[in-house]
Parts: sequence; structure tokens; C-alpha cells
Amino acid sequence: MNRKRVPIRNHQAEAALFSRRAIVSIGIVFVVFAILLVNLYSLQVTSYAEFQTRSNSNRITVLPVAPNRGLIYDRNGVLLADNIPVYSLEISPLEVRNLTDTLDRLHQLLNLSDDVIADFNTRLRQHRRFPNITFVDELSEQQVALFATHQHHFPGVTIEGRLQRFYPHRDLFTHALGYVGRINQQDVQRLRDQERYANYAATRTIGKLGVERKYEMDLHGVVGYQTVEVNNRGRVVRTLDFSPPEPGTDIHLELDIGMQKVARDQLQNRRGAIVVLDANTGGVLALYSNPSYDPNLFVSGISTVDYRNLLNNPANPLINRATQGRYPPASTIKPHLGLLALHEGIITAETRIWDPGYFTLEGVSRRFRDWRPHGHGWVTVTKAIAESCNVFYYDVANQLGIDRMATFMGEFGFGQRTGIDILEENTAIMPDRGWKRARFNEPWYAGETLSVGIGQSFWTVTPLQLAYSTAILATRGERHTPRLLRATGDRHDPIYVEPYGLPPLKDVATKHWDTIHKGMEEVITSRQGTAWTAFRGATYTAAGKTGTAQVVRIEDDTIERPDIQDVEERFRDNATYIGYAPADKPEIVVALAIENVGGGGRNAAPVARAIMDYYFADPQQRQLKLLEIQQRRTHADD
Repeated sequence: MNRKRVPIRNHQAEAALFSRRAIVSIGIVFVVFAILLVNLYSLQVTSYAEFQTRSNSNRITVLPVAPNRGLIYDRNGVLLADNIPVYSLEISPLEVRNLTDTLDRLHQLLNLSDDVIADFNTRLRQHRRFPNITFVDELSEQQVALFATHQHHFPGVTIEGRLQRFYPHRDLFTHALGYVGRINQQDVQRLRDQERYANYAATRTIGKLGVERKYEMDLHGVVGYQTVEVNNRGRVVRTLDFSPPEPGTDIHLELDIGMQKVARDQLQNRRGAIVVLDANTGGVLALYSNPSYDPNLFVSGISTVDYRNLLNNPANPLINRATQGRYPPASTIKPHLGLLALHEGIITAETRIWDPGYFTLEGVSRRFRDWRPHGHGWVTVTKAIAESCNVFYYDVANQLGIDRMATFMGEFGFGQRTGIDILEENTAIMPDRGWKRARFNEPWYAGETLSVGIGQSFWTVTPLQLAYSTAILATRGERHTPRLLRATGDRHDPIYVEPYGLPPLKDVATKHWDTIHKGMEEVITSRQGTAWTAFRGATYTAAGKTGTAQVVRIEDDTIERPDIQDVEERFRDNATYIGYAPADKPEIVVALAIENVGGGGRNAAPVARAIMDYYFADPQQRQLKLLEIQQRRTHADD
């Protein structure tokens, strides 16, 4: 049997194989280390600057710092819009493990309303301009203390302090000042379009209405920046550099807080608006619309319930009646039309027209009635203004025609914006043939011209337009644009704004102005004047014109007007008034409209008298008047 042979090991070959493998392994290791060394050199030397920058960007962050918003004062230095410190509850979603559970526990701990979580979730879904999202805007002192004791249970939730807009006089200046509100997507887009978005990098609110919106660029200021070191959770460890923001510019308004309080007190619970102008500069001394509302509701975000209540309020408090309310001017425009008739040579100061109590057009069966059933007899233009004779103006309007009337009234600002420095202004309607054709596709009728001649029909005005036109009458053609801004800068060294406006009306003869002024003075001084009772005993001279605007048409065969108590409130006449004082050298102009209260002489003229009384009173009398008003409000609140 053959035995298997055992091969003899070749040690020399094995050694050679091992050596080759060792050399290859060492070569691989050397190459790997060479690669590592090359990369290390590249990281530490060649690309040092680049990676140092990347490292710093992870460790160092530049944070925007919001500027303090400029303050707003009235003409006497009374603060109207302030910035107050508030505490908000901020949540960083990236640091909260269970957001839903955290929100529920905070809701129970701080006893918050149900809307808070819903509002937070809405903000969470929107584009975020900050790493943190506000959960509660304004914490009470009790809520701050309560959360501080439980803060360790809420990682990612912090309390932040900041300045927030505050309106100390609440509803008194709302429609003039406006308010600020949270920046929304529409605001963001507008800021981007205006290339101003970067300046709002740390800002939460922006002017929404009124002066706050018009002068947003001045009030906002310039954003600042701070360079900070942060940890791996994004928390600030220390501040490395700080560039302070530039605070917004303080602004000073023409408004007078005392006159504004008198206006509010006079309107009480009645719907309407009052505008008071400086006759020689256009400065707005008072601009009050009633009812009003508290603008502080909007600063940190108004609740759904509060906004719905304002929106559904039948009195429409959100509308600025002074600049957006549209009212028939009624007889307040009779001085303007009288001036036009004199200027056009339709009448003279001595022209007399017979008023039997009605006016008829040839070929028209309808009688256009005067407010006095049996008429005023023979009437001149001054008597027609003083006693508010309708028949005189029916005749004048019929001779003038709608085209001349519309053109001339446009010179007084009717049918167009006055240019006041807030954006919420209505043009109202100055009708003519073209307007009616475009609106109704109908021709203009002669009877409509007569109605326009007494401030009715399609003609509507805003109280601000009435005030502006009255200032033009009072100053014999000077046209100063109404303005709220008086000055800017430090309250001790402000920079005043010069009056501005359109060129004056120079082609109207002095004698025509004299005639119209005489008629407006007789409204006050004549026993038959429609405002004689309201201004009896005044210590100053004044001129004016009352107006009673029909809300519903009275039938042609109705001779006696129904008693106001027999008419449903919403169908009662509106009361209007325009006036200025002193009569010889006008300083102040007042225009107002009160809804559904009846005649202008009985209801609107006394309001104008109260405002003028306050204006011409000495400082001590003013203080007593304001104290009296405050006591009435306190008593009413109790």
C-alpha cells in the first residue's frame, strides 16, 4: 500500500509573500496618513479663514435690535402716544419637545383664554421673522410671578421684556392718531416693495391707521444690531459688540386735548363728527368722531370677540366720520352758492326775490317748498343766509345751473380730498351731469339742480370738507391744507412745519366777500337768524350757518314738517353747522354734523358755541370747564 507523501514547507516563499503583503499594507497606511496630513494642512492652513468664518457663524450671531418708537404729543406738550414696558411669554419651538402638551399646561397654569392657543398656532404656521414666537403678549404681574416659579418645568419658554405702544387717552384721539398693530404678511410685502423690510428686522408692530401710519417712517426709527456668542441651543452667552438703534422721531400735533374733550363731551352718545381748524394755518385743533373705540385693543392683537363686536356695531365706530362720513351739506353751503351767484353776476347784494313758501319750475307740477310754510317774503342774499331761505336758493341754483355750481364748489374742495395728513379720507360727492351719466346712465334734470342748491339731492360732504371750505370763506379765499402735524423733534426744541396749500381765490371781488360775511354774521346777530338763540350772550363775535339735512324725502303735498318725536330715529334729520370767530379777524373754524337729531340751529349750533367758548376762555376758565367735564364722565362711569 502506497503512503501519501507530505509536502515540505517552503519557508523562503512564505517569507517573500509576507514581505510583499507587509510592504503593500505599509504603503496603504502611508498613503492614508499622507491624505490625512494633506487634508489637515488644508483645513488648518489653506482654508483656515473660510472655516474660521463658518465656525464663528455657528458660535457668533448678529441679532437686530428694535428702535424705540417716537412719541406723539399734542400742541401743548401733552403725551398722546407713549411706550410702556410689558412682559411677553415667548416660545422657541425648536427647544420644546412636546409643543401641544406645553401649550396646554401653560394655558392651565396662567388661566388663559381659549383664543390664545389658536392665535399662537396661526402665528406658528405663518412666516416667522423671529426664532421665538409670542404666546402671550401682555402678562400681568401675577402671571409673571406665577410662571417664574414654574419656569424650570417649561424648557424653551421664556419671559421677555420690551416696550409697547400705549394710548393713555384711549378713545379720545383714535380716529386722528390711529394705532399700531402686529406686522402681517401684507405689511411685509409692502415693506419689501418699498425696500424697507431690513429696517423692520426686530420690529413687531407697524402703524395701521391715522397719524401712526402716515408718519410711520419718522416714528419707527432705524434698527440696531448686537453681535452675540451663543451656545449649542442658540442661547446667548455673551455680547461681543453692540450698535445701538436710532429711536424714532417724536412728533407734535396741532390737536388740543382740551378742545378734543369738549368735542367729545358735546356729542355725548350721539353719532357724528366735529372738526376745528386754525383759520389761518389749516392746523387741525380738534378732530373727533363719535362713537369711537380704544386703540389699545389693536396694539398686541385684538381678540376675535372684541373685533366682531366693533365690526357688527350698528353705530360703525370703526369709521372716521370726520373724514369718511358722507352727509348732505344742507343749508351750510348757502354762503358758498351766494358767493358764486354774486361772482357770476346772477344777483347783487341788493337783489330781492319773493318767497311765498314755495318755488315752481315752468312745466313742472311739483312745488319745491321752503322750510317756513308761508315763506320769508322779499329776500336778499344776506337775509337768505341769515334765515336760511330755500326759495331764494332754488331761484339762484336754477339760474346758475349744475355745471357752474359744480365747478365753483370744486374750488372749495368739495368732491375731492382735502389733503389732510392721514390716509383715511373720502372724496364724498359733488354731482354734475357727467357724474350722473357715469353713475346711473341718466340725464340731469332741472329739479335736481334746485335740490343741489339747498345742499340736498346727490351732494354729500365730509365734516372736514365743510371745515376746509368754511376756512376759505372766513379768510377770503386763502386755501391752507388741513394738517395734523405741527412740529417734529425734541419737545423743548421742535422743528415747526410751515403751512401749505393751494393758491388763493383771487378773482372774487372784495365786496362779494363782504356781503357773504355779513349774511353769516346775521345768522348769529339777527333775531331771525337760525343760530341767534345758540349764540346769545357770547363775549366774542362770530359768523356761521346752520343746516338741517333730510334723511328721507317729504312728500310734495306736505306743508307742515312732522314733529321729530313722531319720526323713527333713523329717519330724523341730520344737524349740521359751520362757523368761524371772531367775525372780523377769524382765528378758529368749526364744522360739525350730528346724525338723526333734528334741526341744525337747535342741535348743532349750541355745540359749536361750546367749542368757541372754550377757545376764547382764559386758562383758569378752561381748567374749570375740563374739571366739570371730567366729573360728568366719572359720574357716568359710576
